[in-house]
Amino acid sequence: MRTQEFSELSCYLLPGHSQAPADAKHQAQRAEELGLGRVWVSERFDVKDAGVVCAAALAVTDRLEVATAATNLHTRHPMVLATMCSSLHYLSEGRFTLGLARGVAIRNELMGLQGVGNRQIVEGLEILRTLWSGGKVMGYDGPMGKLPYLSMGDWLDARIPVYFVGFGGKSLEFAGQHFDGVHLHTFITPGGLRRARAAVEEGAHKAGRDAADVRICTVMATVLEPDREAHLRKLVGRMATYMQAPGYVEMLAALNDWDTKVIDNFRAHPAVTSILGGIDSVATLEQLEAIEKLIPEEWLSAAAVGSAEQCAARLVQELDGGADEVCIHGSTPDEFAPVIDAYRALRK
Repeated sequence: MRTQEFSELSCYLLPGHSQAPADAKHQAQRAEELGLGRVWVSERFDVKDAGVVCAAALAVTDRLEVATAATNLHTRHPMVLATMCSSLHYLSEGRFTLGLARGVAIRNELMGLQGVGNRQIVEGLEILRTLWSGGKVMGYDGPMGKLPYLSMGDWLDARIPVYFVGFGGKSLEFAGQHFDGVHLHTFITPGGLRRARAAVEEGAHKAGRDAADVRICTVMATVLEPDREAHLRKLVGRMATYMQAPGYVEMLAALNDWDTKVIDNFRAHPAVTSILGGIDSVATLEQLEAIEKLIPEEWLSAAAVGSAEQCAARLVQELDGGADEVCIHGSTPDEFAPVIDAYRALRK
């Protein structure tokens, strides 16, 4: 498989809310042309099914790797999830990576799903890896359900990397013990990145693994010379949506050492409580103007914003600060193309 020019850089397909999943095909092709190593698909339960979008991206590219960031262990039967992943693996000749997250607690509740604990993840990973290697699962009765007999065929030998998608301190340590990599989150500060790497390394050491084998991909909101609307929608709206979900942004605050009183005040404010739905999906510009006043400026500073050269320098800083890969978020490949040109110049 031919290596891309910038294997350390990646981006999201269909960043944020999208009503046009077909755009993923052009975005994937453009990312490959720019030399990026990988694209990530964040599943949403509307028109962003992870398996469908990943398949589309893999079908229209030749070298680009494609990954989920994330889908969940418990929203598909383990045999269905294993089949989806092995199909993508063989379809692409090994260019697929599975990124798994626990799921957002409130969404799990609304969907009638139980939360995903560590034991379920460990046993789920074992089941997936057994099936991918041509093994059989027989007489299983545990947190992954009751599975009398699962087999995908003894000819399979699909060695699919699995990343943990999350950013809680204990979860990162756990990921270092069991996963091939970690995909972090938008708006993690340099200090937060250092804490995240330390947690992953601690987990790897506890498991007797080489910490260097656990790759860390951080996520960088990247907005090239934004006008007022782009600033509000791509930065304010994104952060505000994270802050809406109970128990979600608290983990980001802990990693970055932020004041959690800001979160309480934000959620209680009428500008937020009056919005029904995800802020990045439904808020008007007028509503985002009001919401911006509730978010400390420093919380938005952990992003790449400004000229192409400034954005590229921020990507370099992130890699030098402990990331093995940086995923560009909030912009499409067409939009951030000048940043890649500037990055190439810096890396010469």
